[in-house]
Amino acid sequence: MKITVSRILGLFVLSGWIPSGQAAGESVNLRYAKNFSIEEFASHRIVAVRNPWRNSGDTLFQFALVPKGATVPALEKNVRVIKTPVERLAVLGTVYLAHVEALDLYRSLVGVAHAKYANDRKTLQQLKSGYTKSIPGESSIDIEATLSLQADLILASAVGDPQHDAHPLLERTGQPVAVTAGYMETHPLGRAEWIRFTAAFFGKDELAKEVFDEIADRYEKLTALTRSIESRPTVLANAPFAGIWHVPGGNSFTAQAIDDAGGEYLFSSLESSGGVPVDLEKVFYEAIDADFWIHPGQARSLADLESMDARFARFKAFLNGNVFNNSKLIGPGGGNEVWERGVLRPDESLADLIAIFHPEFLGEHEFTYYEKLPRSR
Repeated sequence: MKITVSRILGLFVLSGWIPSGQAAGESVNLRYAKNFSIEEFASHRIVAVRNPWRNSGDTLFQFALVPKGATVPALEKNVRVIKTPVERLAVLGTVYLAHVEALDLYRSLVGVAHAKYANDRKTLQQLKSGYTKSIPGESSIDIEATLSLQADLILASAVGDPQHDAHPLLERTGQPVAVTAGYMETHPLGRAEWIRFTAAFFGKDELAKEVFDEIADRYEKLTALTRSIESRPTVLANAPFAGIWHVPGGNSFTAQAIDDAGGEYLFSSLESSGGVPVDLEKVFYEAIDADFWIHPGQARSLADLESMDARFARFKAFLNGNVFNNSKLIGPGGGNEVWERGVLRPDESLADLIAIFHPEFLGEHEFTYYEKLPRSR
């Protein structure tokens, strides 16, 4: 007789080791994502989201995915019920459009917030035709507009600030919002694997796994090229804004990507997965001899950088022309494709970074997201 996790857990329930109604389901195996989980039960699925924003403590969002027409089972307190498969989807950010494209969810897409930043061609067509509605609001989402969409699911991210987060208001008006935490993952592939979170609401798990596995396999093959490199160029990231230089923490997906591409990140010792404010003088001291500089803010040329601060012209990376920005694919509304398709396809960004740090590995590489900053534009 085949012994499964579900069978063992069932015995535990009968024996009283686990209270009935609270027995764990059989967990779906994830390769990289740490901030969500999926558990299978006979009557439903439980999708849980943890670590939704920085310093969120033990904050946990749980969603019971119950088939339409089925009886809602007894659930723990604060578990939100989502009837599946979802037929009407609204997204409060363009980052989700890569999932829409990869899973072919266009027929379900009824609303997009911050739509002017969208790059996905078919989404833009649906916005133009009126099939998909643009959800108004920049600093705060128009709740009445979301209500009119009659969505079965609204995907949103949060920062833990009631002044900016939309999900508390959406929940108070009875709307089916699911808070995501992809941006809190520490590995680029962890963030990419959130396509499996989205797919769970639509019953497209196999397709999502197939898409992700192909991306992860390519990413891992690329990292194999740089794994044994001993001579690693030093890398600076980001640029100051309003007098503050937030560098990616050493546990961030940016730091991980630099390492996987064969670079040595200057601030890898900072134990944070988010941006860390660093004194400008310290950055100047640490970075003046860096071999490469990536993600220099809004700069599209070396002249732009020099206009920000004349001292940048003394940086080694500046003098050698080794400054690169992931700004090659900017859409008509100013949205950057790297924060849309690029979030799902970190293998493409990784290939770009390897071509920057170690051009000998990939030969005639055509950059997808990155561009070398010219002297001027």
